[in-house]
Parts: sequence; structure tokens; C-alpha cells
Amino acid sequence: MSGWHPFRSLRRALPRRLFGRSLIIIVAPMVLLQGMVTYAFFVRHYSVMTRHLSAGVAVSVTYLVDLAETHPDPRERKALLDMAASTLNYQITYLPGQHIAGPEVHAAPNINDVLSAAFTRELGEGHRFSSRMIGRYLDLAVDLKGGTLRLMIPDDRMLAGNADIFVLWMVVSALILLAIAIIFLRNQVRPIERLALAADAFGRGRAVPDFKPRGASEVRSAAQAFLTMRARIERHVQQRTEMLAGVSHDLKTPLTRMKLQLAMMPEDADTLAMRQDLADMERLLDEYLDFARGEGGEEATATNLSRLVQDAADAGLRGRTAKQLATEIAPGIELAVKPNALRRCLNNLIDNALKHGSAARVTLHSLDGTIEILVDDNGPGIPEARREEAFRPFHRLDEGRNLQAGGSGLGLAIARDIARAHGGDLTLATSPLGGLRAIVRLPV
Repeated sequence: MSGWHPFRSLRRALPRRLFGRSLIIIVAPMVLLQGMVTYAFFVRHYSVMTRHLSAGVAVSVTYLVDLAETHPDPRERKALLDMAASTLNYQITYLPGQHIAGPEVHAAPNINDVLSAAFTRELGEGHRFSSRMIGRYLDLAVDLKGGTLRLMIPDDRMLAGNADIFVLWMVVSALILLAIAIIFLRNQVRPIERLALAADAFGRGRAVPDFKPRGASEVRSAAQAFLTMRARIERHVQQRTEMLAGVSHDLKTPLTRMKLQLAMMPEDADTLAMRQDLADMERLLDEYLDFARGEGGEEATATNLSRLVQDAADAGLRGRTAKQLATEIAPGIELAVKPNALRRCLNNLIDNALKHGSAARVTLHSLDGTIEILVDDNGPGIPEARREEAFRPFHRLDEGRNLQAGGSGLGLAIARDIARAHGGDLTLATSPLGGLRAIVRLPV
């Protein structure tokens, strides 16, 4: 059993799209920097400032305790405490004869330690005291010999202020930087996505007339290279199509003359055999040209596949008696395809199915973003080891089921070439009817 690998797990956790990965490259350092700055503020600045402020409060409280204990006269003590309250902005109350009952309560840990140390250092012995927070004030009670000194101290005298403003500023600045990064990355990644979509559409035989190089210089270079490659391929296909059209015309002209000459000859066994030979030659020539022509110059258009498959099934059964052809066609399926080429592909598959079986079935359905066209028959089938061999051009199987019996050996080769020109594929499998299943998969 293979062990756990952290980098492999990290790769699985990372986004698969370029935009997500690029965003992480920008966001991760920014978040790390923000975290370090926040840590430096709270640990190095906020904590230090809080300690200093608390020490200052402890000194003032120590002074008030000393003042209350060294001035036993109530009037003098009250006057001094009122003056100190006005100066320090504390609320100071002396409660004679009252003492802290029960255990000490310390609800302000940031000042407790400094108070204890200040009392011991300045007054020579520890004093009992309790503290609790009431709203924005620290309620501090110090036990004296003659009573209790109660102080209401604003919390901003002990805590470094504006921490919430700092955190808010950090969050807002991070969000602004993130928005800028997203906008910038979106503009940089979009040309790459457009290039990928254009290449995918070209691979499926669909036109992308509005594609232009955009983005960074490297992306523009890649897009320009794609346009150059597409122009060369289209020019090659056009030249080949024009050449084959000329070949077709040159070869069919003498065949037509021979057919006219045979039509003027008396009917006998020799002329019938020659006519059959000429028909076979014309059919073979058409198959050769169809295979060599490939995609041809047909453009992909939005097509009702349900109607196209049904028409192909009806055409395949036409003229065949004692043949059964069932259809299971999902309605309303549409896709941008080259209708004539795809119809030729289906005609070849249905013709093979009906030629080698007494019953066939054509199925059309959509499955997980892929459209499947299934052609099943109850014929002898093809052994699994020889199914790829059946796709070889100009090749006939020597034994078992021969899908190209009486033909040129191009039926399946043409069908697969058309399927792949649409970005899909054609494969063979065992049919539930007992014969062969041809599976055409087209991406949506």
C-alpha cells in the first residue's frame, strides 16, 4: 500500500483551472503578509502598549491608595480624592468601614499583575483588591485599613485603542487588493481561455470567425501560431477537395461514355456483366472520394439530431424487405454538426447492421455532456481482438463477419473519420442483440 504523500495531496487540493492557481499565487503571499503585520501589531505593539498603559494606571491607583491612607481626615481626604478624580478622569469613592468580603475577583488580568507588583513595591505590602468590567469601565475595589477605595476607570486608559479600526483597515485593504488581483487576472486569463475554446471548436469542425489574438505577448504569439496552423489546415483541405473534385470529374467522364456505349449494345450476358462492373467501379470511386474528402467544405450548423437520426434509419430500411429496424430516439436533441457528413456516417453504420443481421436497433440519447448514437444488430459480430482492425482503410476481414463484404473496406473508416472530425469517436462493442454495437460519441 502506497504511503501518504503531502505534495501529491496538495496537488489534488489545488484548483485545476489556471485562474484559480494564478489567484492563489497572488493571494497567498498577500494573506501571509497581512498575517505577519497583524501579528506584529497585536503582539509587539498592542500588547506592549497595553502593558505600558496598565502600568500607568497601576501607578495612579497606588498613588490614590497612598493618598487615602495618609490623610485620615475625611474632609481633606475627600477634597484630595475629588481633585484627583477630576485630574485623572476617574470616578473615585471612599467607603469607610467597608471591606472586600469573600475571595478576590480579578476580571481584568492585564492590570492585576502590575497592580500587585506596584502595591508591593510602593506601599511595602500587598493589598487585597477585586476588579470587574462594567461596560467600558473597570470597577476596581481596593481594601484599605479604614474602608474600601472604589475606582471606576475607563478601559481606554488601560487598553490600546483603535484596534478594531486597524483590523477593519486590514480587511478592507485586503479585499480591495483581492478585487484588483481578480480583475487583472481575469483579463490576463481570458485570452488563454478564448484560445482553448477556439482550438476545441476547430477540433470539432466548428467555425470561430471572431477569434483574434489578445492578451500578453506570449499569448498573442500562441494565438497567432494557432491561426497560422488553422489557415494551413484549411488550405490543405480545400486544395485536396478541389483536387479530388477534378479527379472525380476526370474519372467519371470515361465511365459515363462507357455506360452510354453499353446502353447502345444489344442485351446479353456480357453487357449485363459489364454494366455491373461499371456500377461497382462507380460505387467504389464514390467511396474512395468520400474517404479522401473527409470533412470536405461543409460548415457545422445547429441541427436537430433526433430528426437526422430518424431520417437515416428510415433511409436505411428503405428497399429492404424482411428486415426489422427499431428506433429509440430521444426527442429534441440539437447539436452543431455537419449534417451531410454525419448522415453519411449513420448511413454506413445502419447499412452494415442491416446487411449482416435480420434485425437492428438505432438509439439516440444524451449522457453526461455527451451525445451517444448506438447502432445494434443481431449479426455474427466481430471478435473483440479484431475490432480495431475493422477500421483500417481498404481492409477486409478474412473470416467471421466481414463488415465490408462486397465493398471497398472504407465504410467504418469513413464513419470513424467523420465522428472524429466532430471531436468525438466511433467504437465497437458487443450488442445486447447478440451481434455488433457501433457507438458514436459526440461532445456537446
